[in-house]
Amino acid sequence: MSQTRHEPVAPTTTRFLDGGETIARHRHDDHQLIYVSSGVLAITTEHGSWIASDDRAVWIPANTWHEHRFHGRSRFHTIGFPAHGRAPLPDTGRPTVIAVDSLVRELLIALAGTTLTQTETRHIETVLRDRLRRVTAEPVALPAARDQRLADACRLVEEDLHRPCTLAQLAARVHTSERTLSRLYRDEFGLTFPQWRTRVRIFTAMVRLAEGATVTDTAHACGWATTSAFVQTFAQTVGITPGTYRAGMDRPRQER
Repeated sequence: MSQTRHEPVAPTTTRFLDGGETIARHRHDDHQLIYVSSGVLAITTEHGSWIASDDRAVWIPANTWHEHRFHGRSRFHTIGFPAHGRAPLPDTGRPTVIAVDSLVRELLIALAGTTLTQTETRHIETVLRDRLRRVTAEPVALPAARDQRLADACRLVEEDLHRPCTLAQLAARVHTSERTLSRLYRDEFGLTFPQWRTRVRIFTAMVRLAEGATVTDTAHACGWATTSAFVQTFAQTVGITPGTYRAGMDRPRQER
């Protein structure tokens, strides 16, 4: 396990980062809300991996180590919240992905700016806190496996999404039974193997699209038999088609 930097204060700021850039493993004494208004950010913690994009933000509870990898030119906004007092989101002890509507987006961008007075900051934070109590959690996350057999199975799938394998084939490769591996997926992730595999495909597709891959190439690389099947599954999970999602990554937002 790599060393974790301790940065007590979670900053409220906006930064610009290029695709491929990373922020090394670290933790804060504060809670932090992380949002990218352009590009895609993959966030990894001991609990798993999450995706932040222009319609999703990730809540990181205080003292949770996390590291970042940016995909595509990204505008990166972070909002720090003191760990003491009432948090704007329920305390689950682990990161949460939340939906970002147009109002929350503008509040996050404004609050992370550099031109606000203290009075303006307090007013915007009050509105944001109230709005965050009404947001919905989103399921685009990949939980981390505890059992080594399950971790090995997940790694094998993630390394070669283009070539799907059955649960029985996967179980044989990690030296366990199909029944045991199926139980591990349900017990640790609360998902069946096909549900988990679809989630990792979607997760990877979001990253590939942000990096500029075409919809067809992404569908092929992530293991869908047809582009139309990929489009349908992506839209059901993410809420928009992959083409619309990709176009959003290419469209620079107006600077504020």
